[in-house]
Amino acid sequence: MTRHLPSAEVFIATSFDGYIARPDGDIDWLTSRPVPEGEDFGYAAFQDGIGAMVMGRESFEKVLTFPDWPYKTPVVVLSRTPEKVTVPDPLKDKVRVSGKGPRAVLEELGARGVARVYIDGGQTIRSFVAEGLVRRMIVTLIPVLLGQGRPLWGHGAGDVNLTLVSTRHWENGFVQVEYRA
Repeated sequence: MTRHLPSAEVFIATSFDGYIARPDGDIDWLTSRPVPEGEDFGYAAFQDGIGAMVMGRESFEKVLTFPDWPYKTPVVVLSRTPEKVTVPDPLKDKVRVSGKGPRAVLEELGARGVARVYIDGGQTIRSFVAEGLVRRMIVTLIPVLLGQGRPLWGHGAGDVNLTLVSTRHWENGFVQVEYRA
């Protein structure tokens, strides 16, 4: 019996030259940008209906440095070495670590009734794209050139044709594109 896979969806920001973080993982170039008051760039609307989130270990470790845990939905952290990932006690009921691949994780989430899954982190996004699992991508381009860092795209993403759904822009120079795969 073939199960219906949840829709794997991406919502992420990159520098204009395609980086999601500096080489050391810092995202100050993003968090220090001026933002119009009350603007969330469609994040709340995107989150509406998301049943789970899947991120890589590096993204998880970065989020652990934030003052507060920002996610309301269950999170699956993917790692090739899950036994080496430590989930803090206050998050044990919100986060689980898995060594499974993208399709297997989506199948598990689908079996639990999850319809939409938020995919985050460069390597994780590329692995889901490479397996043809990402259905929707919303990428916000930030008007800064980093010159180096951790790329969103690169080897491993595969050859994927995308269909443009919409574009938006703001006075602070942010440009957002939404594609369907």
